[in-house]
Amino acid sequence: MNKITVIGAGNVGATCANVIANKNLAKEVVLVDVQEGLAEGKCLDILQTGSINNYNTKIIGSTNDYFKTAGSGIVVITSGIPRKPGMSRDDLIKTNAVIVKEVTEKVMVYSPDAVIIVVSNPLDVMTYASYRAARTAANKVIGMAGILDAARFKTFVAEALNVSALDVTTMILGGHGDTMVPLPRFSSVSGIPITDLLSHDTIAKIVNRTRNGGGEIVNLMGTSAWYAPGAAAAQMVEAIVNDQKRVFPVCALCNGEYGLNDVFVGVPVKLGKNGIEQIMELKLNNEEIKMLHNSAQAVKDQMDELDRMNLFQPIYSFSNVSSIILG
Repeated sequence: MNKITVIGAGNVGATCANVIANKNLAKEVVLVDVQEGLAEGKCLDILQTGSINNYNTKIIGSTNDYFKTAGSGIVVITSGIPRKPGMSRDDLIKTNAVIVKEVTEKVMVYSPDAVIIVVSNPLDVMTYASYRAARTAANKVIGMAGILDAARFKTFVAEALNVSALDVTTMILGGHGDTMVPLPRFSSVSGIPITDLLSHDTIAKIVNRTRNGGGEIVNLMGTSAWYAPGAAAAQMVEAIVNDQKRVFPVCALCNGEYGLNDVFVGVPVKLGKNGIEQIMELKLNNEEIKMLHNSAQAVKDQMDELDRMNLFQPIYSFSNVSSIILG
């Protein structure tokens, strides 16, 4: 790919840009931020590691100059602020939605065909905000959350069993937060179900720790994670750039899948050169469906809050992507 843009040169954005550069996923990576000199400085630092880590990617930093992003095949949006004391959930949604709306509109001027990966929080509703602002096909606006949550789930399972996390496969559905739905029944170690390897109580503790994985890191160091989120977004970029057809849990627009309609929520998808190529429907039991619907409703409530803020032009229809059934 000729060019990939990352919006937001904070810890997550800079980490994502660094991983993309190290993997030589594009000839040019553009990092954009509103803070004067921040993107330029971080890009210079990344550029100077090229001869050490053996990559040739050109890294360009920009302070709010979106012309430099022109022709990007993929745009990763990490912009936004964390919730501050005295700030309500509605305040955070509106503040970050305004930011995500603005940057999405700017990148679409110069890269109208780009696939957009959203990392900004609250993740699911910010993916919806970017979709509203981009006014593009739903398969081209994707939220990064499930890969990160699944990675945390894998790590905790591997620790409990004293095995390599590389041999662990996990599945996460639902919103990115307290209502997420880790699925032990669809998780395994080299094909062996974790339900055969771990006790019910141990799995319950791992599931709870996964749901609170971000908060655990905040409590330890006073700020949110960035290495794993940045790497997770870069893994999505890699799947799209190389048309890998990887199956990942991501935040996507559901329009009939799992009995959900017009809601952005975490589901397994196939990622390829055009973004989301398929939404895959797992055969969930009644309890799993109930948890997923409860999680989706929590996301839909936030989406409705955003709609009531009247930040976007009316939208009349949603784009569909095909689904398949996994036995």
